[in-house]
Amino acid sequence: MTKGQVAGTEPIAIEVEEGKSYFWCTCGMSQNQPFCDGSHKDTDFKPLKWTAEATETKYFCTCKQTDNQPFCDGSHNKLPA
Repeated sequence: MTKGQVAGTEPIAIEVEEGKSYFWCTCGMSQNQPFCDGSHKDTDFKPLKWTAEATETKYFCTCKQTDNQPFCDGSHNKLPA
């Protein structure tokens, strides 16, 4: 799978709500990071739907290089400076 462009270099902490669905931006072009705003139109990217199993804080990836989509796995630490 092709990974999106880097949108940020730090994860974003989001308080998610149990049972609510979230649409994580996979392309990196959204102005509403870490979530999709439709900027992927005319590309092969599609948002990743994720549904919260509990109300808690989750750390969503913004570098788009994670292997644990939609969450941060520390991949931003390997990006070139």
